[in-house]
Amino acid sequence: MINKIFDCLKEEKEMQLKGGLYHYTQIKFAYNTNRIEGSRLTEEQTRYIYETQTISTGDNETANVDDIVETINHFSCFNYLLGIANEPLSENIIKEFHKLLKSGTTDSRKDWFKVGDYKLKPNIVGDTETAKPSEVKSKMDKLISEYIKNKNTDINKIIDFHYAFEKIHPFQDGNGRVGRLIMFKECLMNSIVPFIIEDQFKQFYYMGLNEYPKSKIRLTETCLNGQDAYKEIIKYFEISL
Repeated sequence: MINKIFDCLKEEKEMQLKGGLYHYTQIKFAYNTNRIEGSRLTEEQTRYIYETQTISTGDNETANVDDIVETINHFSCFNYLLGIANEPLSENIIKEFHKLLKSGTTDSRKDWFKVGDYKLKPNIVGDTETAKPSEVKSKMDKLISEYIKNKNTDINKIIDFHYAFEKIHPFQDGNGRVGRLIMFKECLMNSIVPFIIEDQFKQFYYMGLNEYPKSKIRLTETCLNGQDAYKEIIKYFEISL
């Protein structure tokens, strides 16, 4: 069942309402998830792009084109998310998130980089090995199949999926952002208050992923803190749950 948060987000999107929860979420989500991955755009610049479709830089400042493109693309990802929030998670949905996120970037012009498809080259995250390209398809099929069999999905199962997804690291790049879009979608799908992991908690988030096989506490608390922050915004907009 889709909850009132989803109803509000979708209604405000369709109304093109400014200054509401949808407007807030688009900017906060795009800024923080891209910033975690190294974007140099500020929150104010992200807001400026969203509200005016232009970029503002200070004197003698430059902006990375990919940062701008991926910010705009994330706005599209979130709109797509709202359109499929009540559909069961699938490989097609996950690949579409990636396609929307990376289209038009420098990566998309590389022959070996597959936009909207699984990686062709092995990659390492920090010092952690991820699934080999030849393993990705089978591992993702198993992960998705086992996940959608769950009944009464709660936030802990969503975080479990996120860790497993990031461990596989199915795409050449963009895995973290796609993974966080999936968590937001799955929260809406299961009437759970969604959350945005803020850049200021990036180190806790990464440490939580690294520790997850031994201890789920840090990553879970990071996500729950993000949920508490989103609850405060919901309260501000007077949305009853």
